[in-house]
Amino acid sequence: MRAEARTGQRIALTLADLRGLTRLGFDATLGVTDLVEQVHGTIGERVVPLGRARTGRTRGITGAVYGTIRGTTRLLSRGVDASLRLLEPAGGEARLSPVREAALAVINGVWGDHLESSGNPLAIPMSLRVGGRRIEATDVGLKAALPHATGRIAVLVHGLCMNDLQWQRQGHHHGTLLARELGYTVLHLHYNSGLHVSENGERFAVLLEDLIAHWPAPIEELAIVGHSMGGLVARAACSVAERRSMAWRARLTRLVCLGTPHHGAVLERGGHLVDTVLEMSPYAAPFARLGRARSAGITDLRYGNLQRADWEGRHPRDQKRDDRTPTPLPEGVPVYLLAATTAERPRGLRHALIGDGLVTLASAWGEHRDKALALAVPPSHRRLITKASHWDLLNRPEAADALRNWLA
Repeated sequence: MRAEARTGQRIALTLADLRGLTRLGFDATLGVTDLVEQVHGTIGERVVPLGRARTGRTRGITGAVYGTIRGTTRLLSRGVDASLRLLEPAGGEARLSPVREAALAVINGVWGDHLESSGNPLAIPMSLRVGGRRIEATDVGLKAALPHATGRIAVLVHGLCMNDLQWQRQGHHHGTLLARELGYTVLHLHYNSGLHVSENGERFAVLLEDLIAHWPAPIEELAIVGHSMGGLVARAACSVAERRSMAWRARLTRLVCLGTPHHGAVLERGGHLVDTVLEMSPYAAPFARLGRARSAGITDLRYGNLQRADWEGRHPRDQKRDDRTPTPLPEGVPVYLLAATTAERPRGLRHALIGDGLVTLASAWGEHRDKALALAVPPSHRRLITKASHWDLLNRPEAADALRNWLA
């Protein structure tokens, strides 16, 4: 089955994709029904414009109507899901399509936690990939996928709403540079960026442990390069490895973060502020639910949460201040930070407040007024690219030069 994208390219959808999209559509219908019912009830009770929003279901005939809509939607959802599940084996495996991979990455970035908790087939399972293909971290799997593996390993970790194929930008690929010029065997982490950073960090740590245990050549170097959220996932994995005394942690030789929001991103804090303002009126509060539907991975970017303790036991909207558990950089490992600014010169309001368009310079460099949270990275291990966006860190010559120098 094929769908047309705006670019004119076709997306090859599998029956599993169709089942996942259909299930997501039914979930959205249920959510909108709840929203409309809440607005209906608020108007019916004629509550004051400001104050607490009403909660609970409507009653009487009105409540029965909304209940029927929900029941019918759930019944249809189960029926369609069961039918498509029976047909799935005949649909075959998905063909590698950059457009499909990009679409799935965005859906996972925005609703990935819901996809996983609801068992939706659109949820991306974490894996290591080469050329967009999953490889198994076993003796047989690694030898088959990497017959010429070297002792220098580089793992590239993508950011929010992205995938491993998107390291290629405007004809440049950092991984190709590392392989061609520095002799690294490059692997890519592919993961559901809508999950909590700490959850992805835990899974990544386990995956690296298997990788190191079965690597087909004597290991000389293990470097991790994370773009945006990928740097947070890498740091979370390091923290897990240290707590569990994992073998790969002792093998880690360098960590590079490209535009990583170590102390959060302004856009997520802005989104949280909008939710708070909407909740001030019972008439607008139901619409705040739309904003709150964003994934756990996105809400972690409010302050740069890395630990389970930063979110476990409370709702994401309840984190109203930066009360993270301090997570130091991996001890004894050189850490390098690359940041960008859209400004022509590294000064002024635009440089300080906008940064690369998504991440401020202070966050990318780990600067914080609280010494326990500040990342003490020496100036010699930091580099700034001017007149550049968040995405330019993937292909600008200055970024390639920095990687070349830091990972040589």
